Amino acid sequence: MEILDKFRHTFESKLLEELESVAKVVSIKAGEVILNYGQIVRTMPIIASGTVKISRKDDQGKEILLYYVNAKESCAMTFTCCMEQFPSEIKAVAEDDVVMLAIPITVMDEWLVKYSTWKSFVMGTIRDRFSEMLNTIDQIAFQKLDERLKYYLQQKAKHTGSKLLNLSHDEIARDLATSRVVISRLLKKLENDDLLLLYRNQIKLLNAFELEKN
Repeated sequence: MEILDKFRHTFESKLLEELESVAKVVSIKAGEVILNYGQIVRTMPIIASGTVKISRKDDQGKEILLYYVNAKESCAMTFTCCMEQFPSEIKAVAEDDVVMLAIPITVMDEWLVKYSTWKSFVMGTIRDRFSEMLNTIDQIAFQKLDERLKYYLQQKAKHTGSKLLNLSHDEIARDLATSRVVISRLLKKLENDDLLLLYRNQIKLLNAFELEKN
């Protein structure tokens, strides 16, 4: 399986052999929902290419962005759902075209004992995602919305590798759990400050934005 070449430095050879025999390669188009709220997790995904957005909603149905999952990473929330067979409490959406490995949950516990690289991968994923969720909580609790917006745009540029972001004001508002009107006002202020340019469903970050966030 050619896709496993991406993981030669992540997993030991015996584990790669098992991955080749049990993992399924899945391709998802940008914008498609990979995992939805309440869905039972049947396989554990590892992203080979592309980026996945992980969101959570409250009792009123308002969503907020938790974190992104990039190539050679996985989702900690999915791990817990896999191991405990709980319905999913998050939604995973492909930010761009995604290729991933879908691993049967039946091998999860066995591999934790059998392969040190798998245990390191799982524990590292949980640690990294937990740190990102703490960062999200800190932003909500301690940062003003304009600062959260700047950080959000910075992370978008980092994950896409481009300063031209395909984003609508509605999408940003959903991810930051606020209103479109507020986001539009804050973006217009950033444009007036010569930090970015606004187009229809696109935002271009200028060099001054990079200096501003530092």
